[in-house]
Amino acid sequence: MPADRRAADDRPAVVLFRSDLRMRDNRALAAAVASGKPVIPVFILEDAAQGGRQPGAARRWWLHHSLEKLGKALDALGSPLVLRRGRTALVHEIVAEHGADMVLWNRRYDPAAVAVDTAMKAGLRKAGIAAESFEGHLLHEPSVLKTSGGGPYRVYTPFWRALAGQPEPRDPLAPPKSLRPPSEHAKSDSLASWRLLPTTPDWAGGLRKSWRAGEEAAHESLDDFLDGGLDDYAGGRDIPGRDATSRLSPHLAHGEITPYQIVHALRSRRLRAPARDIERFRMEIGWREFCYHLLFHNPGLATKNYNAAFDAFPWREDANLLARWQRGTTGYPIVDAGMRQLWQTGWMHNRVRMIVASFLVKHLLIDWRQGEEWFWDTLVDADPASNPANWQWVAGCGADAAPYFRVFNPILQGEKFDPGGDYVSSFVPELDGMPSAHIHKPWEAAAGKRKAGAYPSPIVDHRSARERALEAYATIRRED
Repeated sequence: MPADRRAADDRPAVVLFRSDLRMRDNRALAAAVASGKPVIPVFILEDAAQGGRQPGAARRWWLHHSLEKLGKALDALGSPLVLRRGRTALVHEIVAEHGADMVLWNRRYDPAAVAVDTAMKAGLRKAGIAAESFEGHLLHEPSVLKTSGGGPYRVYTPFWRALAGQPEPRDPLAPPKSLRPPSEHAKSDSLASWRLLPTTPDWAGGLRKSWRAGEEAAHESLDDFLDGGLDDYAGGRDIPGRDATSRLSPHLAHGEITPYQIVHALRSRRLRAPARDIERFRMEIGWREFCYHLLFHNPGLATKNYNAAFDAFPWREDANLLARWQRGTTGYPIVDAGMRQLWQTGWMHNRVRMIVASFLVKHLLIDWRQGEEWFWDTLVDADPASNPANWQWVAGCGADAAPYFRVFNPILQGEKFDPGGDYVSSFVPELDGMPSAHIHKPWEAAAGKRKAGAYPSPIVDHRSARERALEAYATIRRED
């Protein structure tokens, strides 16, 4: 029977997966199931011509494994995941091929994606196709939450108060027990043909050792954290040598878990952790929301200074120093440990991210955008909102930015947050066995206590670099 002559209940619903690679708490998928229609799950790997930001190498590695897990879950319910590569307009082809009369998806919030999805919705509806989008990636809609003056928030504390004052988030949705498969399966690319995994060379050994992608792994990480890691989170989250953070960021970035599920778990379980630790963790979820709020209202957040006065900042171009920072050979152990952790595992401890970012933009005076690009390519949790918002915060040019005169001393930061050198020793083997009194300033150790020539001398002197940074920032103050 021709597609347009079929009963409405027999015409498929297309469900688009993007940054929501999960079965649970997936409102678009739940709506498709509720419609009673056959379900065609689709993931389109958008190409560069789409205009959005392409995933970096570490996220491509994660995407492969997450799609693999999602595909198996959908296969088990009888509706295989359809993989296509190109523009999002490919959805029109799938609709035509299978006579679908409904397309459903969960909303994205980076401006390029919003533009694509807005145009797609208009085109589908013009063609007589039901097209609906749903929330799930954020607890708030950036277009709705506004200041008393009617504009977007620019400072985190009032934003957090407004977000915390909203009604309690909805309960998460259960996963579908079954899917009605389409009468014939849609043609699909093979995941292997996309070549998301590195091969020559295969640099992902540390990622494989450090992570498991997918929805099940996300919920196991949440359970492990709530069962033990949340206790003393407020203080322990700053100690890189301790396993005291949730490590949920890559799962959130790929939508394998939602903030609704995390908040629900916090309020529904009998947690042993003190209230201050729970509140601190909720505030970190709130900071992610704030970053998306900033991106939604500032489309150029990854490339343009939030504070336009910084357009005149005297950044320095130095490919050699940038490479030393990227390789973790700056001569400052806490900085080098962080950069090597990033390269080996695709992730870096949150406190150390601030230290290495401050070192790049203030000690080396290298443009924050070069650091943001490096993180974008190497982080498994590279996020279009959090990555640029946090870099701008450290650089001093962002919203609610750190004071310009805050120049982290990498020696004191190491001594304060890694006093025994446990973190440094894990990633800088040249300093293995170095006494804790010298591990953050190994150049002061006696020659017999260090491996001669094994670890580099500092590429800049902290005191003179700090003075140079303050002079550079003073020029911006005069421009204000």
